[in-house]
Amino acid sequence: MTASSTSSTSSTSKSAANELRETVKTYWAAAEARDWDTVASTLADDVVYDLPQTRERIIGKEKYLRFNREYPGDWHARIERIVADGDQVVTWVRVTVGLEEMYAIAFFTGDQQGRIKAHDDFWPEPYEPPLGREHLVERY
Repeated sequence: MTASSTSSTSSTSKSAANELRETVKTYWAAAEARDWDTVASTLADDVVYDLPQTRERIIGKEKYLRFNREYPGDWHARIERIVADGDQVVTWVRVTVGLEEMYAIAFFTGDQQGRIKAHDDFWPEPYEPPLGREHLVERY
């Protein structure tokens, strides 16, 4: 591989990452606004949504949209951090439902058209740290 083809591949990868980053930002903004038509425009027809902690999988755009439209509660989501590389984007999202606050880590994979073809959600639970580290850490 020549230096120019490496540079071209690198810029194509950065371009794809930036495109998918914008798609994911659009996805979260539309989900927050309950704008399901715009959410749909960010998804591949055969999108796969995995929730590994509950071992649930949703396949296809229509089921994915219905799952989110029917999700209970008045939830709100805000991106805290977003990282993109190639056809992958990761978001750390703060979600609130009433006074309850939680965080989600979402992994997105893009297709050739810059749409979301896979979405994996992880919902870490807060917990108390083990004893014996108090002298090393600052709690917040």
